[in-house]
Amino acid sequence: MRVKEIFYSLQGEGFLVGRPSVFIRLAGCPLCCRWCDTKYALDEKLASDQAVSEITVAVRQWPTEFIVITGGEPLVHPDLSLQAQLSYLTQQLKAIGKHITIETAGIGFIPGLTCDLMSISPKLTNSLPCEPRSAAVHERSRLNVPILRKLVDNYNCQLKFVVDSESDLPEILDLLKKIGPIDPHKIMLMPQAATRNELLAKSPMIAGLCKQIGFTFCQRLQILLWNNERGR
Repeated sequence: MRVKEIFYSLQGEGFLVGRPSVFIRLAGCPLCCRWCDTKYALDEKLASDQAVSEITVAVRQWPTEFIVITGGEPLVHPDLSLQAQLSYLTQQLKAIGKHITIETAGIGFIPGLTCDLMSISPKLTNSLPCEPRSAAVHERSRLNVPILRKLVDNYNCQLKFVVDSESDLPEILDLLKKIGPIDPHKIMLMPQAATRNELLAKSPMIAGLCKQIGFTFCQRLQILLWNNERGR
């Protein structure tokens, strides 16, 4: 598998926020989000090849049952053998007693993954890059409503939306209507922020939207505690 990094930290987002977790960051992603904070993981050529056995050995060195498979984009890869490897990895992690979260933009579906929590972050128009050619590619790929529905139907999930301004809310509500019925307690809003100061500045606005709509406020501990420092 093409692995960019494996590190031990706290889960920064979602319903397991604050849990000590091992992060397995896979490389490669077809999207080019404007505010992506892991651009170093987009090019899989810059990652290392690691066997599933190597990965399972690596994660056992830390005292936690929680594993987060992230990216990049773990659920999209043109090489079907790597999709099969992801399925095998989740099986092996479960066999050694791990709780598995997979973080995805919701643009790919792999059936039968051993996954305790599918953490889905659909990309809104606020994610469009500024460069026109990149924006066109990103716009074609950033949303797949049927795939989002399949993920919701087949996995225990949470949906996290990155909110840049109050004007994002109608787009979120419209997308949720297209996806179909979802438990509102599984829907989270989180501030678009690259620094601690941006996070603190936007959090009251996001909190107000959550109170208005009834969604859950999503903290971003990796920014609050470590100012988005890599590997933290």
